[in-house]
Amino acid sequence: MKYAAKKTSAPECADADHKSARRVPPVSDEAIETASRLFRALGEPSRLRLLALLAQGESCVTELALSEGDDMSAISQRLRVLRSENLVVRRRSGKHINYALADQHIVDLVFNALAHASESPARVKGTFTK
Repeated sequence: MKYAAKKTSAPECADADHKSARRVPPVSDEAIETASRLFRALGEPSRLRLLALLAQGESCVTELALSEGDDMSAISQRLRVLRSENLVVRRRSGKHINYALADQHIVDLVFNALAHASESPARVKGTFTK
């Protein structure tokens, strides 16, 4: 079945209708690129699940593998990706290497993302729609 192409029209406002002519991101292009890599690392469910576990406190690879029901090599690979994007840090404790979230920003990011994903659709007054 063919669909008719949707016609687009010119914007209904002029530059003079706006407070500023052009908006720019409030951070550098380098920061945008770094954040993009961070979200790419977060975008895989098994890595995000590891971050959610680590948000509860530090753990070694063995503990994480048991929690996930996965082998240690798979967990190690996921942790390697998360560590390369500075989402997790590691600390040696005897024979164990313990992993933890890198800082409070990452804790907040994980909790906020999961809270947002868990809530029912927001009901906002106004003209914005999904």
